Formats: sequence, C-alpha cells, structure tokens
Amino acid sequence: MAQKATSPARTFVFALLGLAAIVAVGFGLRSLFRSNVDVHAASVTYENLTSTTPTNGKVQPVEPFDAHAPMAGTVDRIYVGAGEKVKTGQLLIHMNDAEALGRLATAQSALAGAQATIHDMESGGSTDERIGIASDLEKARLQEQQAQRDLTALQQLQQKGAASGSEVLAAQQRLENAKSSRIALEQRSSPASRYSNQDRTRVKAQAADASAYVASARKLYDQLNVRAPFDGTIYSLPIQESDFVPAGETLLSMANLDRIQITAYFDEPDVGKLAVNQAVSIVWEAKPGKVWHGHVETVPTTIINYGTRNVGECIISVDDAHGDLLPNTNVTVTVTILQHPHVLAVPREALHTQGSQSYVFRIVNGKLIRTPVQVGAAVTPTRIEIAGGLSVNDKVAVNSVDNSELTDGLPVDVVQ
Repeated sequence: MAQKATSPARTFVFALLGLAAIVAVGFGLRSLFRSNVDVHAASVTYENLTSTTPTNGKVQPVEPFDAHAPMAGTVDRIYVGAGEKVKTGQLLIHMNDAEALGRLATAQSALAGAQATIHDMESGGSTDERIGIASDLEKARLQEQQAQRDLTALQQLQQKGAASGSEVLAAQQRLENAKSSRIALEQRSSPASRYSNQDRTRVKAQAADASAYVASARKLYDQLNVRAPFDGTIYSLPIQESDFVPAGETLLSMANLDRIQITAYFDEPDVGKLAVNQAVSIVWEAKPGKVWHGHVETVPTTIINYGTRNVGECIISVDDAHGDLLPNTNVTVTVTILQHPHVLAVPREALHTQGSQSYVFRIVNGKLIRTPVQVGAAVTPTRIEIAGGLSVNDKVAVNSVDNSELTDGLPVDVVQ
C-alpha cells in the first residue's frame, strides 16, 4: 500500500524534471540557431572635440554716424551716393541755408549793438554824446569864470559904496549856479560816475546772450553742410535732392565697415557658457559659403525679453570684416564654448543612459558587452567625450540595422 501511495508523487517529480529538460534544450537550441543581429559600429579614437553654441544676431557698426537735419528745410545738393566710400571732411550734403543766414545776421547785429553799448559805457557815452558834453562843459567853465569876475567886481564896488549888498548876493548865487552846472557836466563826462553797476551788469548780460545766439546761429549754419567726420562708407541715404525734411530727419548713415560688431541673442541656458574672447564664426544667408570670424567682446549682463525668448545680449567683435558684412543684416553666429584636444570620443548615438549611469556596448568576439563609462565635458552634435571606461581602438555598437534592441551578450555582425 505504501508503494502505491508514493507512485503518484514520483510521477509528478519525473514530469517536472522532464519539463525542465525540455525547456533547457529549447533555450539551448534557440541560442544555438539564433541568427546574429546586424549593427553599425565605431572605433574609440582620440579626437579634438569642440563644443559650440549657435544663435542669431544683428550686424552693427562700431562707430556709426547718422546725420540729421538741424532744421526744417530743403535738401539743395547731395554729393555722394549709397555705398560710396568717403574721406574725413568731405562734403556730403548741403541744405538750403537762407533762413540760417538770416538768423546769423540778426544774431551778429544784436551782438554788435551790445558790444557798441559796452564800448560807449566804458568811454563815457557815444561819440556824439561825448562831443556834446565836452562843448557844454567848456561853456559851463567859461560861465563860471565870468560869474567869478562879476562877483569880484561887485565886491570891489561895494567897498566903494557903488554897489549894494543885494547885487553882491545875486552875483554870488550866479557863481554857485555856474559851478553846479560845471560839476554836473564833469560827472556826466566821467564813465565811472555816469553809469551805475546795474547798468553795466545789464548790458554785459545782453552782450553774453547775443554772443551765445551768434554761436548757435553759426553752428546751425555750419550743420547745413554735412561733412564726413571720418573715413567710411555711406550705407544709408534715404533722401533725394529737393526733398523737404523736418528738423531731426535722418539724412544719411555712414560707418567704417571694416570695424563692425554683432549683437547676438543667446537663450538663457546658454548665457552661463559665454566668456570674453571666445572664438566665433559668422555666416550670412545672402553670401552662402562665406564665413567671417570674431570673438566675444562682452558677455550678457542681464536677461531680456526678445519676442517669445528670454535672452542675453552678447557683443561680438568681427575680426575680418572688409566692408562685405553690411549693417543691420541678420546673421547666424556660432560661439566655440569648449575646445578639448586629443580626447577619447564615440558617436553620441552609441551612448546609453539608465538613471545616473552611462554605458556603451562594446563588441567583443562577436557579442555585445555592456560597459559603464564616464562622460567628459566636451559634447558636439555628433560626438561625445569619454573620460573613462574605454580604451583607444575599442569597438562599440552604434545601433542595429533593423532597430532591434541592443542587449548585453547579444551576438552581432558589424556592417558598414
């Protein structure tokens, strides 16, 4: 009876063992007959990696000059054309100057009048006034002398009883009157006593105002003749001869196009990567194949809104401009952020991440070996620096031809 009881248990055990054997054989056969996966591969090599950041920017002259109409008026003559190179002091534009000449003449007349008044005050009056006062003063002196002689004669006659006391008093009064008239005329002939300090201050202030008016009018007149302040190129000329322009209207723009800079707009995450003197390449769609070079002049100091972007403004100096990069054009700039010479590198597609761990699949004897790696700082659009975990000439899988998943131990065939 005991043997009969154990028979079903043994049968169950044998069944499990048989099933396990069948599974093992199945896996073994699957492994034996499984075809290799075709993969693209790359060798680990030493490379010079460069990390760059591209963005857009606008070309601007370093020292622009915009000529503006100093007053409303008509453009009489234009001596240059857009795109023309000019020399320092060269006459570029002449505006109608009739009104400015009138203002200058009025100002000069006012100044001359004020200066003449000052001269007259310092000289004791105008020439006619001085001649009149001198004549009156001479008459007053003669009258005083005559009054003195008359008084002396009457006093002598009074002593002889031939003249009364009232006659002597009347002669004395005439002498006093003549003396007072002479003193008054002498004071009028003296500049120091004829004019008060307030009079002098008022006239000097009038002269100063007139002088400032003349300077302003002369400056306005001079500005009607627009001249080049330095050697450069006319890059904007929005007016024509006979145009009437309001005060402040832009007449032309010029600059030395060999000295230009670019205001570039970097997105906020890239601002911290920028540094002064980093190398920059510049391209302009209008000139395909042409590349200019420069360097970072100033880094952003704040973040601003630029359309829908938050950006920092960076000034880039162009080192090889020769008049072929025009102001106000939109360009693409690429800043070299990092340069790592002679570092191990693999294609970025060959790198995998899981959590905080980075790894690649090395190809060893036709199989994939999952290998942890340390990633370096240099990253380009296609390559990435490997700081540890691989050796030069190691072969790593990039991807499978049929997009099947790469796994540790997977048998592979490398295809070109």
